[in-house]
Amino acid sequence: MKYIGAHVSAAGGVDNSPINAYQIGATAFALFTKNQRQWHAKPLETAVIDRFKKRCEQYGFTSKQILPHDSYLINLGSPDDELLAKSRAAFLDEFKRCELLGLTLLNFHPGSDLKEISLDKCLTRIAESINITLDKTKNVVAVIENTAGQGSNLGYTFEQLATIIDQVEDKHRVGVCIDTCHAFAAGYDLRTEKAYHETFTEFEKVVGFNYLRGMHLNDSKSEFASHVDRHAPIGKGNIGKVAFECVMRDPRIDNIPLILETPEPELWPQEIIWLKEQEKKK
Repeated sequence: MKYIGAHVSAAGGVDNSPINAYQIGATAFALFTKNQRQWHAKPLETAVIDRFKKRCEQYGFTSKQILPHDSYLINLGSPDDELLAKSRAAFLDEFKRCELLGLTLLNFHPGSDLKEISLDKCLTRIAESINITLDKTKNVVAVIENTAGQGSNLGYTFEQLATIIDQVEDKHRVGVCIDTCHAFAAGYDLRTEKAYHETFTEFEKVVGFNYLRGMHLNDSKSEFASHVDRHAPIGKGNIGKVAFECVMRDPRIDNIPLILETPEPELWPQEIIWLKEQEKKK
């Protein structure tokens, strides 16, 4: 079974996000549990936590259908020791917020070397950051998102994702989220059925589907292998619809949240309906 949704607003409180997801016909959703562009946030109130849990139950969302995303400010591979410590503290706080909400996944961008340290050293710092956080928390899985390789961001190859995972001590609490736009911009072709299967055969060989804990379904405004991260609505970018038809018919991608981050929220209900229709055709 496919769980399909979008990264919905949590404006006014995280307890509003299940309602926003239900209203667009979603069976999965993503959210920020705090302002993604600020380091600090006030603690979650007990009443908000309770309403979030009740509304998830009311609308049929279990923890395996919800893929929260951490703050964009966090850099778990930072070459600056002060910023690294700040990022690790913020990352731990994100995990604890997920625990309070009963969530079991946390999606994050791995980090950036800022062109100041070697790629391998940065990947090791990212893995160390994950290990430190997992040691201090329970249940929540660290879900590493692949990137487009824009700027000095790492995690744009399957090999880099695998290198991080190899250094994480608790393999049961680490996974990956594949963003289709990021993969395409990083040089993994998805435009034909053949290209899709070649890319995901490579993913299985290097990373493994056992680590796939979620996907972001986005078309791409940017060109193939451009390393530029620009999302487009499904079928309105350079990837086209074939890749998403393949995703919806691929049994290896069942039972994980499939999240739209496409740039026109008014299209999300239509995109969700279209994706569900492709699943029925398999």
